[in-house]
Amino acid sequence: MNNELLRPISTEEINIYHRDGVVPLRGMFDKDWIELLNKGLNVNCESPTERSRIWDKDDAGHNMFYDTLAWREIEEYKKFIFKSPAAEICGQLMKTKAVHYFFDAVFVRSPGTKFETPWHQDEPYWSIEGYDACTLWMPLVPVKQKNCLSFVPGSHLFKSVFNQKNFGELTGNPKDQVDFSKVADQEFPDINADPESYGVVSWELQPGDCIAFNGRTMHGGSGKLDNDTSLKVFTTKWMGDDVRIKFRNYGMDPDFSSVMIKKGLKSGDRPSTDMYPLVWSKK
Repeated sequence: MNNELLRPISTEEINIYHRDGVVPLRGMFDKDWIELLNKGLNVNCESPTERSRIWDKDDAGHNMFYDTLAWREIEEYKKFIFKSPAAEICGQLMKTKAVHYFFDAVFVRSPGTKFETPWHQDEPYWSIEGYDACTLWMPLVPVKQKNCLSFVPGSHLFKSVFNQKNFGELTGNPKDQVDFSKVADQEFPDINADPESYGVVSWELQPGDCIAFNGRTMHGGSGKLDNDTSLKVFTTKWMGDDVRIKFRNYGMDPDFSSVMIKKGLKSGDRPSTDMYPLVWSKK
């Protein structure tokens, strides 16, 4: 189990990340890390946290399981966060001096699930704000291009405030309600209607690969699984130098604000405390 980078991140990959807001990274994690996360995911699915949700379930029983902020309860996740090269990968991509951990989220689709992730941006849902926010989307099983999360390159630079998807409509949970209608200046574009015009990209991936993307990059569409194909994804969210806490008055998803306030954090602060630990800093 290697905590060093398996290979250097190239200047071209860093430039693509900042130009497009997303970049695929091949061969970044060895098989031991994948085995560890699969073990942790099995524990997670058997003993979900109170934050777990079923985003979709059809009449045939196909479903998509989601859980978040489980790292405090699952030792395998905790070991990955603090010991794997993930934080350094994000630090090098973002070109930041320090990287704090934000949160984890898992997405597990049963074989044959057709449900697609609605198109959205992440930052508008979060209790933070800043360009230096990076997600690593890590498949724990092989992923075909048609099943992979898709992205609109360059959308992290869009200035408009879009009317994002209310994921509370999927879960039916009152804690998940987020209403962007009063703050949005335009509707979210219908990307599925003409993906070519938006330059939508996705990739075929193997365990050990990952996709790194900016919290402002438009993404969605993973799913559409064949009957013999499942999808297991572990994601981690990381924060760099310019990120500050921002409590939003239209709801947040996931909403950790009450816990953050108890930790003494408020809007405008740098994320810190044991809730958002410093994991990597530039030598």
